[in-house]
Amino acid sequence: MLNLQSPTSDRWFAQVDAGLDEVLVDHAHCEKKAASVAMNLLFSYVDHVALARAMTEIVVEELEHFRLVLDLLERRGIPFRKLRPSSYGQRLHERIRRDEPGKAIDRLLVAGLIEARSCERFALLADHVSDPELRDFYRGLFESEARHHATYVRLACECADDDSVRERLLWLAAEEAAIIAEGDPFPRMHS
Repeated sequence: MLNLQSPTSDRWFAQVDAGLDEVLVDHAHCEKKAASVAMNLLFSYVDHVALARAMTEIVVEELEHFRLVLDLLERRGIPFRKLRPSSYGQRLHERIRRDEPGKAIDRLLVAGLIEARSCERFALLADHVSDPELRDFYRGLFESEARHHATYVRLACECADDDSVRERLLWLAAEEAAIIAEGDPFPRMHS
């Protein structure tokens, strides 16, 4: 369903246990970035009406998630602040082809893979943390992340034949698995 080629490692759980507040702050930044990615796709491919409509829905939903995470941080007395981001997103974006339509396909698939990893991590957090509020919070976000992943993959398939898109998705998913296996030294949603 999620097209991920590797599960999250124990290393990430250790980072979460050591720095949950930072993971929560990073989650807010991730929601903001997800809205920005969808907005950029909307502006880049304005002539693709189905994509424009889907991105509009995703932007609204991601901004609502951003607000929900900000509210969660405020209730917990955790200040929202700048953080050094993980290298995950940037490294995935470096794999995007430069020429169209490959660029559009890759942008959509990379966004879809990031949503898939977020979906996986939300489910893992819901099972891992002992705090009932956080468990419910992350269970509540799981479905929308899975839906976003499916939307991005479906839209990529509208840009080229299914077989070539699936082949590219497999390659990008392998790259994503390698990036996530290397990780980052600080606790982040995608470290």
